[in-house]
Amino acid sequence: MSDTNTPVSRRRFCAGACQAASCATLATLVSACGGASSPTSPSGTVSTLGVLAGRFTGSVVQVTAAGSALADAGGAALVESTAGVFLIARTGASTFSAIDAVCTHEGCTITGADGTTYVCPCHGSRYNRSGQLLAGPAKASLRQYATTFTDGVVSIAL
Repeated sequence: MSDTNTPVSRRRFCAGACQAASCATLATLVSACGGASSPTSPSGTVSTLGVLAGRFTGSVVQVTAAGSALADAGGAALVESTAGVFLIARTGASTFSAIDAVCTHEGCTITGADGTTYVCPCHGSRYNRSGQLLAGPAKASLRQYATTFTDGVVSIAL
């Protein structure tokens, strides 16, 4: 493995460990509160997004769409890079949305979605594919980034 992939591998490990700890804590809180009716718990069917490695070069993060959830319109993925973590969704044949993957409530990494809604695993804040806040406890939307798509590669302009 090359040195340029080491930070992504560490980040993936840490993100997985944090996600496991968050899920265990959430499960404890839900059972302690008497069930999933807590106003801050995620609701609906939340599926975990696939994770893709992004390549940070200059002021751009690049990710290959082919062979991933981004291959088809409607697909979404969590992109990890040395420049940060991003949520990318394919919105059309050659269009994508890219937003921060860090919840504005308490800084948890958003790792799942309920249909076209991103859901924070920590306290249930919900965002649409453009990063607009749909439901709290978060109070602010997620930052959006411009994207381009050339030769099967999505570029996120930072």
